[in-house]
Amino acid sequence: MTALPPRFDITAAQIDTVVRRFYAAIRRHPELGPIFAAHVPDGGWPAHEAKIAAFWRNAILHERSYDGSPMRAHLSAPEIREHHFALWLGLFDHILRTADLPPETAAAFSALAHRIGRGQRAAIADRDRPAGSPPRLL
Repeated sequence: MTALPPRFDITAAQIDTVVRRFYAAIRRHPELGPIFAAHVPDGGWPAHEAKIAAFWRNAILHERSYDGSPMRAHLSAPEIREHHFALWLGLFDHILRTADLPPETAAAFSALAHRIGRGQRAAIADRDRPAGSPPRLL
């Protein structure tokens, strides 16, 4: 069986660097930082970053090293709201723009993050809509 080619040209080390820089910025963010801190135990940042880097390496490089469900994780955190995804994606895009990545790699990574973010945001919006109300089309 032939391995799938990467979605775009990026190395595992570059993904790890983006994730590490992103979570350093998250920890400083006035609104997102406390949400993440409530879910990442003291001293747990290295393990969380490794897990999320594995998610991205799986999504981009098809490594199959990630075990988890981002959708379940987000849906089970009631303090995560729909508007948080715009903040998250804005911060992620900033990290991509300032990372030492070719512009086409940063653009492809951003596009994938935005596609995943749209799905996550829609799930949160559906979770938070009043019972019996029609779904909101995003």
